[in-house]
Amino acid sequence: MSEIPYHIPALLTETVDGLNVKPDGVYVDVTFGGGGHSREIMRRLGKKGKLVSFDQDLDAYANRIDDPRFVFVRSNFCYLKNFLRYHGIEKVDGVLADLGVSFHHFDVASRGFSFRMDGELDMRMNVKASQKASDVLNEYSEEDLTRIFRVYGELAQPQKMARAVVRAREEKPFVMVQDLLSVAEKLIAKERAKKELACVFQALRIEVNKEMEALKQMLTQTSEVLKEGGRLSVLSYHSLEDRLVKNFMKTGNFEGKIEKDFYGNMIAPLKMTSNKVIVPSAEEVERNPRSRSAKLRVAEKL
Repeated sequence: MSEIPYHIPALLTETVDGLNVKPDGVYVDVTFGGGGHSREIMRRLGKKGKLVSFDQDLDAYANRIDDPRFVFVRSNFCYLKNFLRYHGIEKVDGVLADLGVSFHHFDVASRGFSFRMDGELDMRMNVKASQKASDVLNEYSEEDLTRIFRVYGELAQPQKMARAVVRAREEKPFVMVQDLLSVAEKLIAKERAKKELACVFQALRIEVNKEMEALKQMLTQTSEVLKEGGRLSVLSYHSLEDRLVKNFMKTGNFEGKIEKDFYGNMIAPLKMTSNKVIVPSAEEVERNPRSRSAKLRVAEKL
């Protein structure tokens, strides 16, 4: 029986190509995971090059690279600038972020990320964090649950789902994945079940891990740590992430608001290398179906 891979990176070559790796450069992979992108960066670095990789998940630590040019930081990427400074690094030549969830998280039942297997409703990337998905379901108000399902899950009827959760927890608290499925499946038409359940689980995962807040903090810091001409290469997997990434790369803010100086020149710390988003080829999607929603955007520090 073949071993299940920790993760198969989408657009591996294209994402690392976006960094325009210099052999003696300093690079950051803020989402180490299974180490696929990091290993490809390392392959392109010379003896004087350096790579710093971040991951808050203890499971990812086992995949670290044994190389003097490599530094592993077990932390959320929202602390990018602090940890670079701790390691004596002020500026870097490139930052890579793969915002997708590792296959490992979906394929290990005990982590609670997937509706395909029963396990505890956990969903924490950092297992030392206090809040689990079950806490969100058991403690949040109907109004807050509605907001999460609407904004993070983009559900068509978020209030209906929130109300059903609140009613169900009065009878029995949410502990296991099956507890949530037994409530959600009653509200979803069978032909839409897979897609809608994925949206429900996505909404909870984003809330538990405060993913949007962390992403904004990380992106803001990239414009401070990148050298002039340095590259930012970001893979996103859903419209919320992609919108934030695109707006930030284009305008330097998350609303996409164009700001100009006295002379009418646009004020932005980055410039996109192409206005065209890069997506996987049909061949890649066939090889790796989970790559189908990946979108790659690349920008350069001005």
